[in-house]
Amino acid sequence: MPQMPRAGILKLSGSLSNFMAVWKPITELAADVRSGSASARELVQRALDAIEKKQEYQAIITTTKQRALERAEHIDAMAAAGKDPGQLAGVPFIAKDNFLVFGAEMTAASNMLRGFVPPYQSTAIEKLEAAGAICVAKANLDAFAHGSSTENSDFFTTLNPYDKTRVPGGSSGGSATAVALEMAPFALGTDTGSSVRLPAAFCGVVGLKPTYGLVSRSGVVAMASSLDVIGPLAKTVDDAAIVLEVMAGRDDLDGTTIERDKLPYTDLSASVKGCKIGILKEYMDEHLDAGVRGQIDKAIASLRQEGAEIVEVSVPTLTLSLAVYYILCPAEVSSNLSRYDGQRYPFSDGSATDLDTSYTRSRSNGFGDEAKRRIMIGTHVLSSGYYDAYYEKAQLVRTKIINEFNKAFERVDFLIGAVSPTPPFKIGEKSQDPLEMYLADLFMTGSNLAGNASISVPVGMSEGLPVGMQILAPQGKDRDLLGISKAVEGLVAS
Repeated sequence: MPQMPRAGILKLSGSLSNFMAVWKPITELAADVRSGSASARELVQRALDAIEKKQEYQAIITTTKQRALERAEHIDAMAAAGKDPGQLAGVPFIAKDNFLVFGAEMTAASNMLRGFVPPYQSTAIEKLEAAGAICVAKANLDAFAHGSSTENSDFFTTLNPYDKTRVPGGSSGGSATAVALEMAPFALGTDTGSSVRLPAAFCGVVGLKPTYGLVSRSGVVAMASSLDVIGPLAKTVDDAAIVLEVMAGRDDLDGTTIERDKLPYTDLSASVKGCKIGILKEYMDEHLDAGVRGQIDKAIASLRQEGAEIVEVSVPTLTLSLAVYYILCPAEVSSNLSRYDGQRYPFSDGSATDLDTSYTRSRSNGFGDEAKRRIMIGTHVLSSGYYDAYYEKAQLVRTKIINEFNKAFERVDFLIGAVSPTPPFKIGEKSQDPLEMYLADLFMTGSNLAGNASISVPVGMSEGLPVGMQILAPQGKDRDLLGISKAVEGLVAS
């Protein structure tokens, strides 16, 4: 029998609510499997059935059905033998298809990698599996994570769970849609400039971008290595917290990883009394949609009523963050995509008769338009004569943004503002105008440039579409960020 909606979750409207089956909280699902009151196989089959039933939303590229069921049987056998299967025992989840996962191809939603079978798994997947979680499917994304709408997938466009004519955000659009449609209790995404938080906001779920380096990137297709962050998408802050608890920490396979908090990320204080919260002026400007602003203003008023001190804060150089991002990110994309040359990965143009032609034709035919665009921009800003004018200056401005964030966090505990200037936009509305599409990331790239922790929390609806509020915390304060996010979640639901 389907569970009743949990407190703290905004009820979905329209046709979406007619076929949703709400999962219990992750901790309860795992406890049920450990106690034997539920089986991992039942949970996995339930997830697979939901994926099958909701194919029309095109959130999933492929399932890992055979391996998932085998792992479920193993976990059930452990529970039956009195052994502890782990903190996430039997909990099914979905991974964005740029994570290396056994049991399915890893395509990054690109024709360039179609047919690639991973020889090992990403560290994040290994940690989740060690805790008993089971990956059941791979989610759609913008190819190589290049995009804000999931329209850049080489396979198909994922549909927004609230309105099929609109985008789910990107690049982790498949992951966010899957969670909103209850295909699994949580999903994994990657966030380089917005790609967990934007789809979370557009799909009405929680999307966490941890501090840079808190979760290992080993075994995840690189987009821009100094910006990429691994994060969970879930229905509640508590569910996101337990996933982070399992994944966080140092990894010898990723030299950029950092030490985790000594206290559990699940040990959260949901009180905001005495907190000093800054309203980020640059993220609440005149370009913000009135409906989005209205829902965020309500959340801010609730925080003030609960005893938080609210002040306006400015990080002036944030107005340049999008320009800086679209210099530095393509530069790193250009470097990271150089390995896909038609020689070492599945796609290779068979018509070439020499090596140079093979390189040219394989990359011309294997990459989509957005990947080519970012390669060309990145190569240009790194080229002789332009490096100093663009790349070096962008790095200097990035340092200034970091310093301004640090100064702001000396005044306040958290910063809040909008995730996106608008609600989810129509499919095709911006796909022919790359610059207009890039503006969807306007309020989020600053956090990636600075390496701060940030999150999107659902705070209401505007004209039938979900609105997310962004909360930012200093580097390493992920646990505190989850605490205030849980408080916001409770205030919105009350």
